Amino acid sequence: MSHLHTVRVAAQEAGKALTPQQKRFNTLIRQIEQARDTLAAWHDKVGSYRQAHAAAVLPLQAEVTAAHRQWLFALDGLLEQTAWTRAERETLRDLVCEAATELLDGNEDDAAVKELYDKHGEVDFDTEQRELLHAAKGLMEAMTGVDLGDDADIQTDADLMQRIEQKTREQAAAAEAQKASKPARRRKTAAQQRRDTEALQATQSVREIYRKLASALHPDREVDPEQQRIKTALMQKVNRAYAANDLLGLLEMQLQIEQVDVKQIAHASAEKLQRYNKVLAGQLAGLKTEIEHVEMQFCMEFCHVTESPIDPRRLGGLLEESVRDLRAYLGQLQAEMRLLADRAAAKRWIKKQRQRLREDELDDPFL
Repeated sequence: MSHLHTVRVAAQEAGKALTPQQKRFNTLIRQIEQARDTLAAWHDKVGSYRQAHAAAVLPLQAEVTAAHRQWLFALDGLLEQTAWTRAERETLRDLVCEAATELLDGNEDDAAVKELYDKHGEVDFDTEQRELLHAAKGLMEAMTGVDLGDDADIQTDADLMQRIEQKTREQAAAAEAQKASKPARRRKTAAQQRRDTEALQATQSVREIYRKLASALHPDREVDPEQQRIKTALMQKVNRAYAANDLLGLLEMQLQIEQVDVKQIAHASAEKLQRYNKVLAGQLAGLKTEIEHVEMQFCMEFCHVTESPIDPRRLGGLLEESVRDLRAYLGQLQAEMRLLADRAAAKRWIKKQRQRLREDELDDPFL
């Protein structure tokens, strides 16, 4: 059973209004508890989401891809017909190239789709991709001020991202080496000295609790085999918490073995609570970073784009949304296939698509 709730409310045992440090302590405990729950939910829910996604989304995606491909070849069939104006033919060619690019993004080995792009594009698909990659490389070099090397070594978007990461690491390492090579200042500022002191005190607070726990739980001091086994397991938990600078975990262990009671935490000095709060804030920041990393991996795996954080406890709704979107797109493709069979309706549709392409071009800052 977790002792988080006990740790959090302990400060209220003082029997009077909470001090700012006590309030901060309680807030950090609550936020860490929430972050732990969120991280645990991510680890617990992603596996079942992956299975549900494979069962419900992947077959639908395959159906959509097949319909999109059929739609693409229908556009090519229209271009074989006469009586289209020059503007209509240009729009149809642009739509063919746009759709072919989308389909080839998921499967560059589709020779028939690539052939359609080459047939209607201003340049062939491979040349177009090289030019886009070169432009992206130039943009990243301008933004970072880093030379990313020869284009011949960067053949794909993945190569470009890998090169950016490599150069970023090299740049950071060079900056650290330069910083280390500079002679240390003879005298630190008062603010620097205060930060160093606070960091040292925070570390000492964690070490102090660890030593008390190690003294009480050291299995070598226990003669009873069963108690030795129990203490060995507890000491392993303590060691992991200490290695992670997990102050909260150590406090929970103290409460668990009754080394401290809630009143001791409630009546801790403001200075001690301030040191605790510094360590807890670091733990919270680490948890948030880990959650962001797990969420980013999830979005990359399942191609989700979102501006707000994802609640891992509500992934079912995300799955339902993906299914709805795919079904809606499939319905749109099927409706447009029927529409294209009617010349007058097709002309009206092409006109709308031409306007949409113009708006997309105006909205793209790189065109």
